[in-house]
Parts: sequence; structure tokens; C-alpha cells
Amino acid sequence: MSSNDEGPAAGGRVKGTAPDHIKSDKSENDDIAANMNDNGVPGTTGTGTDDHPDPADEATLADTPPDETPVDDPPADEAPRDEAAPEDETPPDDPPLGETVRDGTPIVDDDTTGTDAPRDEVTDPSEKPLPDQAPDLDEGTGLGSDSGTTRDFEPVDALEAPVLNGQEAATETTGTGEAAEPAADPATEPATEAEAAPQTAPAPLDEPAPAPSEPLSPAPAEPAPAGGSDATSDGSAPAEPPAEDPSATVASPIAASPDAPPGKKGRRGKKGAGNGAGSAPGKGGGGGKKPPKKKRSRPVRYARRTLFAVLAFLGFAVAAFGVAYLLTPVPSPQQQAIAQGPTFYYADGKTVIAKTGTNRDAVPIKQIPEGVRDAVIAAENRSFYEDPGVSVRGTGRAFWSTVTGEQLQGGSTITQQMVRNYYGGIGKERSVTRKLKEIMVSLKVGREKSKDWILEQYLNTIFFGRDAYGVQAAAKAYYGKDVSQLTPAQGAFLAAAIQQPSNFAEPEGQNRVYAEQRWRAVVNNMVRDGAVTQADAAAMTFPMPVKQKITNILKGQKGYMVNVAKKELIERRGYSEDEINRSGLKITTTFDKRLMDAARRAVTANAPAGMSKKIRTGMVSVDPATGQVLAFYGGRDYLVEALSSSFGDWAQAGSGFKPIVLATALDDGMKLYDSVDGSSPQYFAGTPVRNDSGRSFGYVNLVGATQNSVNTAYIHIGQKVGLDKVTAMAEKMGIPRSQLTANGANTAPTFPLGVISVHPVQQAGVYATFASEGQHRTPFVVKSVTDNKEHTRTFTEKGERVFSQQVARDATYAMQQVVRGGTGTGAQLADGRDVAGKTGTTDAGRAIWFNGFIPQMATTVSMFRSDSRPLNIPGYGTYGGALPAQVWRTFMADAVSIMNYSPKSFGSPSVTPGGGYSGQPSDRPGGPPATGPGPSRPPGSEGPGREPSTPPTDDGPELPLPPEPGDPGDPGGGGGDPGDPGDPGGGGGGTDPGRLRG
Repeated sequence: MSSNDEGPAAGGRVKGTAPDHIKSDKSENDDIAANMNDNGVPGTTGTGTDDHPDPADEATLADTPPDETPVDDPPADEAPRDEAAPEDETPPDDPPLGETVRDGTPIVDDDTTGTDAPRDEVTDPSEKPLPDQAPDLDEGTGLGSDSGTTRDFEPVDALEAPVLNGQEAATETTGTGEAAEPAADPATEPATEAEAAPQTAPAPLDEPAPAPSEPLSPAPAEPAPAGGSDATSDGSAPAEPPAEDPSATVASPIAASPDAPPGKKGRRGKKGAGNGAGSAPGKGGGGGKKPPKKKRSRPVRYARRTLFAVLAFLGFAVAAFGVAYLLTPVPSPQQQAIAQGPTFYYADGKTVIAKTGTNRDAVPIKQIPEGVRDAVIAAENRSFYEDPGVSVRGTGRAFWSTVTGEQLQGGSTITQQMVRNYYGGIGKERSVTRKLKEIMVSLKVGREKSKDWILEQYLNTIFFGRDAYGVQAAAKAYYGKDVSQLTPAQGAFLAAAIQQPSNFAEPEGQNRVYAEQRWRAVVNNMVRDGAVTQADAAAMTFPMPVKQKITNILKGQKGYMVNVAKKELIERRGYSEDEINRSGLKITTTFDKRLMDAARRAVTANAPAGMSKKIRTGMVSVDPATGQVLAFYGGRDYLVEALSSSFGDWAQAGSGFKPIVLATALDDGMKLYDSVDGSSPQYFAGTPVRNDSGRSFGYVNLVGATQNSVNTAYIHIGQKVGLDKVTAMAEKMGIPRSQLTANGANTAPTFPLGVISVHPVQQAGVYATFASEGQHRTPFVVKSVTDNKEHTRTFTEKGERVFSQQVARDATYAMQQVVRGGTGTGAQLADGRDVAGKTGTTDAGRAIWFNGFIPQMATTVSMFRSDSRPLNIPGYGTYGGALPAQVWRTFMADAVSIMNYSPKSFGSPSVTPGGGYSGQPSDRPGGPPATGPGPSRPPGSEGPGREPSTPPTDDGPELPLPPEPGDPGDPGGGGGDPGDPGDPGGGGGGTDPGRLRG
């Protein structure tokens, strides 16, 4: 057979000259070729001859033509011969490395990296094997060696040589089981003396190769000898070899000699091949040990641990839930607690203001119309008849709100709400423990009781507003009829009232808008649930309830006190209206009964005969050291006008806002002696602003501007310090920003004149800040709450410093001049003690104020109409220094005696300038306007910070209109007693801009 017509030579290699890039690999091919004989098998020396030739090989060589290379493989139609390897052969000094085959791809062991990589092969089909030339070899073929080192070969008992392209891949072994190494061609690969070593004669394989007709496949490996390993020595799994060209060679297994001398570590064998063992212990291949499992990556290990932890936690939670369910009993109904209402006390904690009861009348479920029941289910718990008594989603939301400290959100089912209201021992506190107990009891009740029974108890205990507990009481309170006569629309209204009953008690104004929206949402839910048809829903109209009836127990000022205390507990202390009305609380207020009576007497005693009933008077007295509201006047009678004039109603602040501007200026660095232009009129952003009666004061210092309530001067002060600073100061002193910025009021130049609306209690808190020398405390009305288990909560307000003590003293000094000789002289006390304050008057006298204080108490008095029309008080002008100052003086004279307040002086100011001014003196009250020269100004100047006296032609932003000059017939509002010629009058607080009451 010609060498050009043969398939791959022994071991599946393509004979021929190796490419240059393979030959040059650190002389590995030279080492191999030096140990090959003419037959292509390992030789012994560099001479290219075999010292112990096999007889069969000699016969073959003798019959081979000179121009052909001897072929080790038998023809495809001949069976392989079995040859006995000579037993006296010695292992070669430098045997080839082992090579394994997996899936038809040669794998090369990398001794340096510990990984397997595919061997580089000659894949160019154009290259043909040359005669008598050694097979193309490179590192890792199993037939080369490192220079100066030896290799061992692993045993290959019972391994079959693979067949490639129908020919046997002949692999010969030495007599000791080692693979014979082909000899190098002396003509092409001369061996060096250092590389030459004794070599054994080739020996046949122990088992014949498979027949040529069998398909190409690697020989199945027998169990490896003991001590071997199917994996690499470092425990890692062998790398998957890449696919190789079908023409690549296949190396047959070769055996390693057990007598091989020690040498360099052998290359690691591949799984199942059993070769790659070195001549000494090292990274050997082959073996029978079970390969170790692949080590998991760190993320995988962490993920497994996390999964196990979660599963363990869930298992524990389920087990704990089951135990808790079994151990939680269903408590007895709390019939007594249901009927127990709160008791309100005066500040002494003993004197009762009022004790309110529970309005409840239980009825059977059959008496409640189906439309009412459907409305409640549609509003509160759509899945009531399907759920087990607990909503998973709602419970999770409630748990999250409880853990994070946020306000508890709605999420309880009808069953849970009934359990809280009907059974004792559940509690009302916001805690996880209480919620768990509620869930357990709800689940048990859901299993033990029928849905109709649960719904009946719920409808008979839930709070609907108007002091009505249960649907029967609600039907009478809202519609004056028995529950059996309610229509579906009325039932939807009562169902809508459950969540926020206070908004449905009197659905008027903004409450009417909200009530109708909520009612319509319930009706739509009824359509969704099939309780009513779309046509019936469209035909429904909003069922306006009848006017609320109030019990006589809240007559007079008592109803105001009770409602103000309840409002504070709900809005500032975290109580619910239902909790207050059914938990038997003992609520101690800050109200001193003696002062409350004195406030009522002061208002009623000073009200002139014939004064309109629409004029409301509010009065609030605050302790500056604590922030407690000691007394207030809420209105004529709670049964007549339920809205408190001191806490609920409000009016435009007027000039009573100016001390906030003064404190801002002093805090910003201005001094009491600094002067501003107080001439009149002046134009600001195109709008004229005048002082009271059109008086011009020229340049006036801060004391004079405050004493005489000069409007134009205070506008200049506001512009000098900045209205944003004024806004921030007012907010720190207790006026909410929403009120300050309403309709952009805080951006108008007239903002310092008090164009915003405030509650009287807010103004009392502002002036209490001056009395406490810069410490602000929000006024409050509840001292403590004691529950039916005698647990008491007390309440205080922490003071926050708004401005320095010296700023407070300087501002107080300016306000003392208001009472001593300005617009508020009517507030002077008979004992001559220090009093400071400020009058307040709005445009056309729609609201009038006097805000005053002594070191121990701050009191505000205001008068206004509920319909925002101008006041008409018989015998009095519409100035804050008139009737409001008189009421203030009457009350404070009683208060200092009741509280035993000794006279106390205010702190010393930094400077004590007088309240003088330059320019034309002011007109006397009731006298004709002055006709002398105008206000004094520097030559060539229109005054600091003011517009030219000629009105500008461009239009400015729309602002509240300035006041017109006052009526000359008015007593001037000078704060002094009417008719006192020595009273300088002043501006009476000025007729400040502001036509509308907020």
C-alpha cells in the first residue's frame, strides 16, 4: 500500500512533515523524533535502528519496496495480529506522554495549569505523509517528552484500539505494557546524544482491534486500577473538549510500567482513559476512585442557605400561628364597656364639665332592611360572606402601618371590627400583639358563628356619628325614623358615614361635597355587587339628613369645652372619635372653671343692648409658661351656635399682625430708634395705601409706628426685611403656612397690615410668645386622659425659641406704648401693672381685635360677623381699642384676682426711644383733617422705599384695596375712653386693607 493512499497512521495520526509552528515548540518534536525508528515506533538510540527488532517487523520490512514506508497497521481486510511483548525489555528512559480520546477528540493534559485542552492537530488536508517520516507530534500527544525527563504510562488492560476510517489504529506496546515509541527518521529528525536513550522493542496490543466494518467509536474503558482517579488530581472536573476535525488522529491507550524509575510528574489523564501517569507519584491519571463533587459557587451556597432559612421561618410561623389559634379563647361580650362614655373635667380633675352617654338601641337582623345591609357590605367588606373573617391583604397593610408607626390604615373586615367593638379584652392600642389577638378571635368567631349573627352584632355596635351607636340609633339621629323604614339611598348614607362620621354629622359646605362623593361611591359599589340596578342607582338622590338634635347636657359653654377637647384628642393626640365615646375615658381639661365663668361675664356684661345677634365674640386666655388654655368664650350657647367662635371661627387679623412684622425687623437687626416713612397716602405696586383718617406721620421710628399703628410705615418695614422672613416668623409663632399663603397674601405689599385670617386662639398663642420672652408653645386644652384601667396619659407642650429674649423685650416695650398712650389705652388695668398689647382693625370694621398680655397671661378678644359684613355696635366705634379692649380689661381684672397674680414688670428693652415722629401732627379724633404742609421728607426724595407721590401709569398686581379715610364722627378708636380729650387717638389700629374675611 502506498503511503499516499493510507488513512491515518498508528494511533490515528497523519503521517507527513509537521507544520513549522508545531515543530518549533521547544524542540518537543525533535525529542520525539529522536526516539523513533524507521517503522514509526519508539526506538532506542539516535541511530534510527532498533536493537531488538521484532521478527514480524523484519519480515514486513524485507517485503516492502524501497520507495514505500513500512506501515504498522494491517490492511482493512485483515484481522489484527496478536504479538507477545518480550518480557525482558526495560522501560525507556524517556517514554511518551499518555493521550486519551473522548468522543473522538484528542485531549491534551496541561501539566502547568491542571486543566485539559484539545491537542493542536494538522488539519490541512493538502499535506500528505512523507515516506519513512515520523508521525506529526506535538506536546501532549503522549509520544513526546520533556528534555531530560522520563514519562510513565498507565496500564490499559482490556482496552480496545479505536478504528478510524475503517482501519485499525495500531498501537504497539513494549513487553512491559508500555506503548512503543516510533523511531525518528535520521534524514529529517537527527537525534542528539543527550536525547538518545535505550528503548525497548515494540510489542503488540493485548487485545485485537475491532473489525474495520464496525463504526468509529472509542473503545469502552474497563474499570481503572485501584489508586487511580477519573478526575484531575485537584478535584476539579475535566474540561469539555471542543469539537475537532474528523481527520484528527485518535491515540490508543497505552500502559504504564510499574518499574519506571522516578522522574518528573506525569501529565494528568482524562476521565475513563487511565493514562497520563508519570514515572513517579504526582498528578497521575487513571484510577478507580469516585470523582469528588463539583464545589458550588459562593452565591449558590448563600442562596441555598437563604432558602433553607426562609423555609424554616415559614414553618415556624405556621406552627406558632397554629399554637396561638388553639390557645386564644373567644372573650365574653363587653356589654358594660359598650355603654360607657367619656367624662370631661375642669383643670382641677374633680369638677365635672359633662358626662356623655352612649346612644344605642339593638335590633335583630330581620328588622334591618336588606338594602341597608347590602350598603354596609359594599362599603366595608365586599367579600364578607366568602372570607373566613380576616382579609390577608388588609391585615398585612395594618401590620406594616403598626410596625412602622404610621397611622393605621383601613383593612379590617366586618368580622374584625365587630370583634373589637363587641368582645372585651381585645384592646384598642396600636400594637402587633393586639392585632394578632384580634385575628385569632376573628377566625374562631368566623367558624363558630353565622355570618348573619356577625353582621347583626356589627350593625348594633358600630358608631355612625351624631352620638349614635348602632344602626337603629343612627336611623333616628339622621332621619328621625325606625331602621326598618330606611331606603337603600339612606342606607348608603349611613354606610358611608362609618369611616369618617364627623364629616357626615352636619353635611354642609365642604362636608357636603365630601359626603356626596362618598355616598355616590357606596352606591356604585352596590351596583357592582348586584345589590341595586344601574337604573335604580341613577334615580337615587342624595338623602340629606335632618338637622342634628343636641342634648341639653351640652348647653351653654359646656358643649364648646367638650367639643374642643375631643377635637384636640383626635387631631393631636391620636385618639379616634369612637374610642373617646365608648372607652369610659376620664378627660381632664386645662380650663379653670372660675376663669371660664369670668370670660362669660366679661363678654355678656360689656355687650351693648341692641347689638346684632350675628356679631360673634371670641376670647382665649393662655398661660405663656405652659401653653395651656386657661379659659375661653366659645359663643352664646352651644345649642344655638355650635361652632366655637374662638377655635372654629376666624376673622381677618388686621393690625394685630403688625407685632409679628416688628419682631421680624428686630430679629433681622433693626433697632427701635430706626425710622421709616409714615406719610400718607403712598403708592405700592400701583395701589394707594393711607393711614387712618389720612394722617401723615413723616419719618417715624419703630416705637411710634407701633404705638400709632401707622400703615405706610409698616409696609416699608416689611419691604425692608423681606416678606418671606415675615412669613417664616409668623409660621414659627403658630400660624399655619396654608393660612399665610392663601391667595398669595404673603406676596402682597399689604401683607404686614394683616390681610390674612386667623383663629382667636392662634393670636393668643402669638402674644403668649412675647409674654414668655421668645418661647413659643402651641396652645392646648387637654391636660390628661385616664382610661377605665386607671392608666393615665399627661400632655404638655415643649417650648421652642422663636427669637431672642432681647428681641421679645424690645417688641414688648413698643407694645407697652400702645397701652400707655397709643391706640390701646382702654386696656389699662386699675392696679397700674405692666400691660402690653396691640389693637387690630380691618377695612370698614368687619373685624376688631385687642391682643394684650401681662407676664403671667396672654388674652385675645375679637369681634366679627359670621357673614363677614361690617360691624355696627351701638355706642361704640369699630376699632379694636374700643369694645374689645374694654372686654379684655374686664376679664383681666378678674383673672389677676382669681389667679392671685401679683404685679410683675416686663424685662428691660435695649433702648427706650419715645414714640415721636416728624412732620404734621395727626388729626384729633372727630376733628377736621389737617390742612398744613405735607409730610417732611429729605429734599429731592420721595421717601425711602416708597413710590413717587404721583400714581404710576402701569398696572401692578391685584392687591387688597386700601382703606378710605375714617369717619370724622367716629371716636377715633384711640383706645382711650370716648370723649377723653387727652387721648391722642392714634390710628385705632388703622383701617387696614382687607375687605374679605377668610
